[in-house]
Amino acid sequence: MKQILLIIGTVMCLIILFMAGLYFSYSNREIGLKNLASAQETANKVIADKMWKVIAQKAEIKESYKKDFEQIFVTGMQERYSKDNSIWRWIQEQNPNVDPSIYKSLMDTVEGLRAEFTMVQVKLRDIKREHDNLRTQVPGSWFVGNRLELKVIIVTSDKTEEMFVTEKENDVKLFK
Repeated sequence: MKQILLIIGTVMCLIILFMAGLYFSYSNREIGLKNLASAQETANKVIADKMWKVIAQKAEIKESYKKDFEQIFVTGMQERYSKDNSIWRWIQEQNPNVDPSIYKSLMDTVEGLRAEFTMVQVKLRDIKREHDNLRTQVPGSWFVGNRLELKVIIVTSDKTEEMFVTEKENDVKLFK
């Protein structure tokens, strides 16, 4: 009889140890996902800040380039043609050209940084999905199902929000 009680006691202890191990494992995983989401939200803010600063600074460079070009061009034209009033000399001369690469560079920057921002937003959404699965699927729900839902901030635009409310995307003209 003592042996049966000893075996039952040992089995119960093993079951309790196994369940405690599962609890700690799922609990730590849930806490890790919360921490990862918080860190990802901070990374999203840093990337969004970088995106707008780089775009703004590149646009300022474009504006500065435009102003400098206008000043050089206007001053040059005034100097050339005010002396002998020969407005037709511009046909024969090589005049300064606008370098379109600065606009291409700005476009590439906008596109690249927006793609980077989208990628980190998707990553944050995936962290939330994984956290939701951990909380709601068996056996994780047994141990961490009562934990609060993870709230994440996904940045969109008014236009996007309106599309999902109306379930329509009719405004496809870029330049009105």
